[in-house]
Amino acid sequence: MLAKQRRQKILDLLEEEGSARVKALSETFNVSEPTIRQDLEKLEADNHITREHGGAQIKDFSTKVRSLSLHHMVNMDKKAAIGVKAAEFIEERDSIVLDSGSTTTEIAKNILEKKNITVVTNSLNIALLLGSNPSITVIVTGGEFKAPTLSLTGEKAAEFFEQIHISKLFLAVGAVSISGGLTFPGFNDINVKRAMINSAEKIYLVADSQKIGKTMLAPLCDVEKVDAFIVDQDIKPEDKAAFEAKGIEVIVAEA
Repeated sequence: MLAKQRRQKILDLLEEEGSARVKALSETFNVSEPTIRQDLEKLEADNHITREHGGAQIKDFSTKVRSLSLHHMVNMDKKAAIGVKAAEFIEERDSIVLDSGSTTTEIAKNILEKKNITVVTNSLNIALLLGSNPSITVIVTGGEFKAPTLSLTGEKAAEFFEQIHISKLFLAVGAVSISGGLTFPGFNDINVKRAMINSAEKIYLVADSQKIGKTMLAPLCDVEKVDAFIVDQDIKPEDKAAFEAKGIEVIVAEA
């Protein structure tokens, strides 16, 4: 892996996890600790991160947590359109899982007026948002708090999903490709997301078109695990055809 590619993956991981230690990054990327320190020095010089003794964290880490702000707030016009379209597939008496993330938060915003649905989530901001509607039953997993995604993760969160059966899962992703499958910047959430998938009858992948054709550090599953893919209108025709050839229903959200 080239240094530039490694630094981008380190940044992706920090934006997902909030912080990381030099030793852990060295083991993850199979390079020496001095090499990781050089990478972190470069990322800090580019104003992406703040170095601390033995590791680093993303910029404005504490401020974003205190304000309940998600870190991944890009392509929000696309994510808003996906949120509107995904809400159309949530019906009265449904039991659903909303994964954590900015795209699934857009879904939550569009089901605020729904009645008699049950929402299971590992996202604290989604729980607070939907909790304002007494007609929506909100169930929150246990687990360890992960600040950048305002979510709960770890063994407790995974065990929770292993004990339930849900009709629909709306799953967020870091990147998706036909060859690489569904991937994420870090490994911490992988077991939770696998347990989510196993708990659901139907799996809706929700992701903007900018994530198509890319891969990240941690693999989750092949694309064939997905039943439907809700994506914005900028998806390329050849990408749409490739997903459909795998038996995945592609649902395009018009802006």
